[in-house]
Amino acid sequence: MEKAPLAWRFSPEDLKGFIGQKHILSPGKPLRVMIEKDMVRSVVFYGPPGTGKTCLAHIIASKTQALFVEMSAVTSGKRQLLEVLERARERWEKRERTLLFVDEIHRFNKVQQETLLPAVEKGQIILIGASTENPYFALVPGLRSRTHVYPFYPFSEGELLLIMERALERDEALRSLRVEVERGALEVLAHFSSGDARKALNALELACTMVASFSPPVVTPAIVQEVFQKSYPYDTQFHYDAISAFIKSMRGSDPDATLFWLAFMIEAGEDPLYIARRIVIAASEDVGLADPAALVIAVAAYEGVKEVGLPEGAILLSQAALYVATSPKSNKAYLAICKAREEVKKRGVIEVPPHLRDASSYVRGKGYVYPHEYPQGFIDQEYMPPPLTVFYKPGTQGREAKIGERLKSLWKDRYG
Repeated sequence: MEKAPLAWRFSPEDLKGFIGQKHILSPGKPLRVMIEKDMVRSVVFYGPPGTGKTCLAHIIASKTQALFVEMSAVTSGKRQLLEVLERARERWEKRERTLLFVDEIHRFNKVQQETLLPAVEKGQIILIGASTENPYFALVPGLRSRTHVYPFYPFSEGELLLIMERALERDEALRSLRVEVERGALEVLAHFSSGDARKALNALELACTMVASFSPPVVTPAIVQEVFQKSYPYDTQFHYDAISAFIKSMRGSDPDATLFWLAFMIEAGEDPLYIARRIVIAASEDVGLADPAALVIAVAAYEGVKEVGLPEGAILLSQAALYVATSPKSNKAYLAICKAREEVKKRGVIEVPPHLRDASSYVRGKGYVYPHEYPQGFIDQEYMPPPLTVFYKPGTQGREAKIGERLKSLWKDRYG
């Protein structure tokens, strides 16, 4: 039978062998004390993949006198969950404990999560949930309030180096390959693994297996580069974090940071149309009337990328993103529509003033004054049902400064 991956084989068996997460597992920390005294209460371990959540759950399982039951929210349904909870209730009535570990607990739907609530509330189970998604968004409020959330952070490069060095020393299968691993290769592995110990260990094993038949069998930094196709993760959370950094760089008028995050997303395989849509939004929200051409260029880039795709579409994205980043900024149009929508919601029933209605009958549209019959194409008349509310306050950047001057000259009582 084929052996398990190195990351699984080399999981520590106790807290002494567990590396990292010192903020919750250092001697004297509440969680460590609870584990050592077999007093663990319902908890959720939250953090990126490969940071030790499942590993710690198995360490707790080895320490507890409770019955340990493991489930995966990906493959388990409500019926299986109910069966586990019923057996736990029966044990609880006999004063016997059940520790239920649910991996990827955020994958449970709302009904499945709420099914856990009575058993957790009464103490019929001790729940340990592991999640890569933020539990404050991914879990129902009732489950969050009944558990304590412990965050897990990515391993530092130093911690990953220590983990890999121990694996090279102690794993029999790895030692049997009789390969040499250069220190520089380990450092590259630690850097490229982005805090993920599972990724580091499995990549180490793959690199060692690759060179086992070489002469000499040496893992070099170049070999590690071949093992890693990308030097960074790009999961759902990174998708949102990267686009957030990109938007904030454009808003902050930093062209170099804008290009960096744009290149990062393109190399990570992000959908180019998704990037283009965000540039269109930024052109209106953050540049607005300070330079209306930004929106025109952004929309043109979106249409262009839709036609040509990548790799050439990257040039269009670059041009549009740089135009937005280097343009004068104003969010006044964005703020104005937000205020107007709030006002409409607040007013309730709204009627269009008679002189503004469609003039298809005698009484509709009567009293309306046609602005083009007056100098500057303007006449002071009421266009909004009372009370008059000012939503738009022009900024002082770019073209919007001229817009402000014109409005002051037209609506002296409002903008004067």
